[in-house]
Amino acid sequence: VQLVESGGGLVQEGGSLRLSCKASGLTSFFDDYSIAWFRQTPGKEREGVSCINISERSTFYAESVKGRFTISRDYNKKVVYLQMNDLKTEDTGVYYCAADLRYRDDTTWSLVNDYRHWGQGIQVTVSS
Repeated sequence: VQLVESGGGLVQEGGSLRLSCKASGLTSFFDDYSIAWFRQTPGKEREGVSCINISERSTFYAESVKGRFTISRDYNKKVVYLQMNDLKTEDTGVYYCAADLRYRDDTTWSLVNDYRHWGQGIQVTVSS
């Protein structure tokens, strides 16, 4: 399974970016996966940002991004998007896409060690 992130970059505080995660080489149907976004900054642990169960499109968000970020998927393209609005300097970090053959709920979606497949990450920098 390969996951390729795109859409990162430099943006001013209050601005928007849309990240994309393109999945390929899947070993099962796209429906069977959950795909999440994590982020990491130097000296900090990787943290869950958002997750979507592809089959039923149930979604989960970290408290810090609720109301500002929206996760969605394009089933035909096998792409998961993260629309990030009203960006803050604390959103700066490397964003990773992760996937696994597992249905997620409130207690499991943000567990880093539960995801088998990871993208290489993409930098998002929000300037003040």
